[in-house]
Amino acid sequence: MRTLAFDGRMGASGDMILGVLLDAGADRTALEPIENALDVEYSVETTVKNGISATQVRVLLTGDSERDESGEGEPDEDGDAPEHGHTHGDEHGDNSHEHSHDGHSHEHDDDTHGNHHEHTHNHGDDHDHPHDHQHAESAGPARTYREVIDLLESMGLDRDVEANAKAVFRILGEAEASVHDTDLDSTHFHEVGADDAIADVVGSCLLFADLDAERVVTTPLATGGGQVGMSHGTYPIPAPAVVEIATRADWSLSGGPVEAELLTPTGAAILAHFADGVETVPTLNIKKAGYGAGGHDFPEHPNVLRALAGESGDDGLIRDDITVLETNLDDTSPEVLGGLQDTLAGSGARDVSILPATMKKSRPGHLVKVITKPEDAERVARKLAEETGTLGVRATGASHRWIARREFETVTLEIGESEYDVTVKIASDESGSAYDVSAEFDDALAVAEEAGIAVREVMRRAEGATYENL
Repeated sequence: MRTLAFDGRMGASGDMILGVLLDAGADRTALEPIENALDVEYSVETTVKNGISATQVRVLLTGDSERDESGEGEPDEDGDAPEHGHTHGDEHGDNSHEHSHDGHSHEHDDDTHGNHHEHTHNHGDDHDHPHDHQHAESAGPARTYREVIDLLESMGLDRDVEANAKAVFRILGEAEASVHDTDLDSTHFHEVGADDAIADVVGSCLLFADLDAERVVTTPLATGGGQVGMSHGTYPIPAPAVVEIATRADWSLSGGPVEAELLTPTGAAILAHFADGVETVPTLNIKKAGYGAGGHDFPEHPNVLRALAGESGDDGLIRDDITVLETNLDDTSPEVLGGLQDTLAGSGARDVSILPATMKKSRPGHLVKVITKPEDAERVARKLAEETGTLGVRATGASHRWIARREFETVTLEIGESEYDVTVKIASDESGSAYDVSAEFDDALAVAEEAGIAVREVMRRAEGATYENL
């Protein structure tokens, strides 16, 4: 099985993930859809961290020169950061920003990354802006969750890449909404809603697609330690959004090994969507090792995210990310219940189960459980409410299921002097080893009626013939 294993002992950020995926073999040209859709370009360089050669990625903002020359790069009344066409380095760090807008000058003192950029921008109205900072995160407009989703849908991305990017931003949005007790659609992304952070998320999704790993895993992710400065104040590391994301992820957290922010919300959300948690790197026939550089320089710890790409010996089932929706019904007609398989399938439901239940006051009712892809969950929930009249639909804690590869073959049976075709479904694991075959009932029934024999006999013959050919 093609496996990508992350070593999380130095945490992760969006641009570190970009760097490690490129270093592990992803094609740089896979990032071009983002450069075409946004005013950004990716700077990809090789750097050395404590003797380890690693790939460092920064997101450069483009198309800003006219705004700088006209003075339109100033912060607006809402406090949005100016766009200076500078780089967004890795997001690790305890960021401290001090602004003094008298005379339109301000300083940023971010003592965390070691990637210092000093800029002075002279505007036509004698504004002078000295800058001293390690990275330029949050450049571009802040957006709500809904605005981010609308932007993703306008990019013309491959369907799977768009779905993965939406899923990552949903993880970020739900974490922010939970921390701040806000509604998801109206949740404002400040740092992670800007162009550079969108480039991190969507770029990572494009590179994951290019590598086409069948399984992605990560060892426990280090958070670092100390405190982090945020728009709402100073918080201990890990940041609240990272903690919330970790409660929804399959992997675990570990503190240290240094006093700095090592795991950012963007990095956590990307890996929460793509990676299963493991305690140690699995047994791999390694084909390629990649290293993505962070901005910090530590005396004893190379600040890199490592990924190992190779073939694992796992012959398990396929991980399929899902959302499970549930609702209780006590006044829905049998005809409506019986039709839910068909009516919900059109909205994206993968499976519908209806179980008898006893409701309050001992009234008989039903529990409806629907399996759907995370990106379809909102649409399916709305359709479920419309069809049944339920006043609420809940999402359960399930995040994924393990499924078989499914293939269909047609076998020809000789019954009497006639030949009949029956479709058979074959279930196999990741290695292609079949462990179950099942004749399609409708085909078997049609043959049984025409040949005048029992349907169970048709199914037995069809499945037996399939096993012989495996």
